[in-house]
Amino acid sequence: MDNVAVPKPDGDARAGPVPTFSVIVAAWQAAGFIHDALRSALDQDPPPLEVVVCDDGSTDDLAAAVRPFGDGVRLIRIEHGGEAAAKNAAASEARGDFVAVLDADDVFLPGRLEAMGRLAASRPDLDVLTTDALLTAGEDVLGRCYHEGHTFEVDNQRTEILRRNFILGLAAVRRRRFLAVGGYDPTIPYTTDWDLWIRLILDGSKAGAVLEPLAEYRMHDASMSAKRAAMSRGRVMTLTKAAARADLRPDEAAVLNQSLRAERARLAREDLKDALLEGRADARRLALGVVASGAHPVQTRLKAMATVAAPTALARRLRKEREGQFLTVGDAGIPRR
Repeated sequence: MDNVAVPKPDGDARAGPVPTFSVIVAAWQAAGFIHDALRSALDQDPPPLEVVVCDDGSTDDLAAAVRPFGDGVRLIRIEHGGEAAAKNAAASEARGDFVAVLDADDVFLPGRLEAMGRLAASRPDLDVLTTDALLTAGEDVLGRCYHEGHTFEVDNQRTEILRRNFILGLAAVRRRRFLAVGGYDPTIPYTTDWDLWIRLILDGSKAGAVLEPLAEYRMHDASMSAKRAAMSRGRVMTLTKAAARADLRPDEAAVLNQSLRAERARLAREDLKDALLEGRADARRLALGVVASGAHPVQTRLKAMATVAAPTALARRLRKEREGQFLTVGDAGIPRR
């Protein structure tokens, strides 16, 4: 296949049959917008084996939104347990060789399952498959998931997955491997997909990507990527969990510890920004903490000192900055149009 990013196989990776795909969708209060996601999955050629939607205890009428799709969509329901729990429930009900994750507010573009199926057939040693995606806001295309500053790692996935999440969350995972590692961890908010990729790759799985934009990752203010401090807190939890593993090589542990230090420093900065934007009383204390810490660049510490003197002015500047851009995959700031 052309335009793919794949690690070298350990041995002779002979081509195999095209696997089956179950598309799984976690849905909470999604009745008003899930139609596009489901239509995009069912319109794939060839179509998925099934589409399984897990209603995560919604109070809207999700059943009515799904009903027009008839037998093409299977709806199950759990008590509200969060996105990870809903995806796990859907995967447990699925029957395909792979479970292809689709968020209720995103869409697959034509040819996505076919491309991942061809990749899986040519490299049956891969357990995680993904593609590039368009980053959109309304009718505007803002860019692509993979770019010069955020690439899909090929050569050293074990180490790089401890440095950053290089796998787009709209991925397909071999179902038996997904279940073997316990699926998503519901105790980790916002970055539960990164935690899953870490466990899979450190347990021996390999990931591959088709570098064509075959999905649409929709940006909006309510998306998880807009919650910067919460995302950072999730990353700290993910890395802390990984650090407890007993099977890390010394070089891997060193990379993980470096990542954890950097993420804790980022969390301190994001907490300070939120405190300023919300006008909280603890903003001065958080600013002094950033000033006193050697984990931050000098310029950041100087800005924190300015916060102590003029918090209102800095809050106004931060608000303008956030209103003018989305923070998206790979922590890239993309201007709003």
